[in-house]
Amino acid sequence: MIDRRSFIKSAGALSIAAATSSTWLGKAFAAEAEKPKKGGHLVVGVDNASSTDRLDPAFWFETYMYFVGSQLFNNLVEIDESAKLAPSLAESWASTDGSKTWVLKIRQGVQFHDGRSLGAKDVVYSLNHHRGEKSTSPVKGYLETASSIEATGEYEVTIKLTAPDVEFVWLLSAVHFAITAENESFDKGIGTGAFILEKFQPGVTTLTKRNPNYWNSERGHVDSVETLAMNDSTARVAALVSGSAQLINRVNPRIVSRIERMPNLKLVRAKDSMIYTFPGLSNLAPFDNVDGRLALKYAIDRQQIIDTVLGGYASVANDNPIFPSNRYFAKDIPQRPYDPEKAQFHWKKSGFSGPLTLNVADAGFPGAVDAGQLYQQSAAKAGINLNVVRVPDDAFWNDIWQKKAFVSSNWANRPTADALLSLVFTSQSSWNESAWHVPAFDAMVKAARGEPDEARRKQIYHDIQVMLVDQGSEIIPLYADALDGCSTKIKGFTSVPGMPLSGNRAAEKVWIEG
Repeated sequence: MIDRRSFIKSAGALSIAAATSSTWLGKAFAAEAEKPKKGGHLVVGVDNASSTDRLDPAFWFETYMYFVGSQLFNNLVEIDESAKLAPSLAESWASTDGSKTWVLKIRQGVQFHDGRSLGAKDVVYSLNHHRGEKSTSPVKGYLETASSIEATGEYEVTIKLTAPDVEFVWLLSAVHFAITAENESFDKGIGTGAFILEKFQPGVTTLTKRNPNYWNSERGHVDSVETLAMNDSTARVAALVSGSAQLINRVNPRIVSRIERMPNLKLVRAKDSMIYTFPGLSNLAPFDNVDGRLALKYAIDRQQIIDTVLGGYASVANDNPIFPSNRYFAKDIPQRPYDPEKAQFHWKKSGFSGPLTLNVADAGFPGAVDAGQLYQQSAAKAGINLNVVRVPDDAFWNDIWQKKAFVSSNWANRPTADALLSLVFTSQSSWNESAWHVPAFDAMVKAARGEPDEARRKQIYHDIQVMLVDQGSEIIPLYADALDGCSTKIKGFTSVPGMPLSGNRAAEKVWIEG
């Protein structure tokens, strides 16, 4: 997950075209017009923390480390509140050779927390960190086509690809592509970010202090940030209400009205920012055949979950991971309705008698337990015996996700369609949560990535979506809104489309009044 931020002339027409078609569209909240106030201690409650968390971005897994890591490190590029690609540590970029060669100009005068100066070699080292043979980094696949990443000047990096990628630079906005100093261990937390590491206690708390030499003078207002691990949604809201935290993520939609009634609190909403999913491992029954998958897709009452669990803060999805705001979203694919009779037909045809266990935790997505129980009820009407098991939040990502046949999960929007598809559905991705290994699908994703003709590219993405809707092993019932909560004393908190916590960079954007 990523923060976002203007265009540089040398980014060229490609960047302009990509910006107008970004998947991260949505109306951003305008920041307050007041002049930022310096000082103060910011306390933030964030979920999905673990005792196994590390400062190394190749191991960042969910929101807590995205938020902490973004305090310490910067990326080469960002996506801003208007869903446009903007410079960060790279001041400009341009492509040649049919989008197979990319040259990035690195910002000069930037210092790491230990006083070293940023240069091209640091960028090369940081990107290559994800490319090693033994690397399990979730963004390793993003660099799969990179044949070389070289410093071609003190402040210039050239990346050569084996295949065209017209939106390659957008991928570098992924939160994992943080930059540290050459030959340095990422686990030391030495970056160029707005805050310097003071204490890191995995699964408990992180303390940072303001970087007095931060290169971006428009950010980094508070003196210090304390990021508390709060995996329990009730505990996060209680902390916000009591004032022990000034900012929290993932407000439960059921209590939104409570926050809205409190004059000292406010809600920041980013519409259709996430997909809530129930991935089934396609190499295990009943997901190892299309009938089993279709049965479970027809057996879920999507609107009921939105109305009952999410209070309307979501919209119906059609087992399609591409967001409606994406220019390649296939509007013409018929919406699959809740149909117990069709579900029963395909269930019998699948040959699986059950029962099927659905392992859920609110760590998977807020309200996953309640959604699972509603799913159980709607599936029962189709004769599907769905056993719902609630598992501890702390153990979910390490012990359940990608290990059990049927679970809950979620994904935030990504800067491009390719970024999401490559991360979650292509065979080589370590985050392929449904074990979806289909060579024809991989070939289509690769073809779309390098197709310069817009009409042909759109058709390929259309075919990809049809395949996932009709054959995919992932039940995607809805697009959910991102809901963060904060004190009214917090100013400068903007909504970034597709991302919680202001693109994970709320710590450096906000200031405290009063």
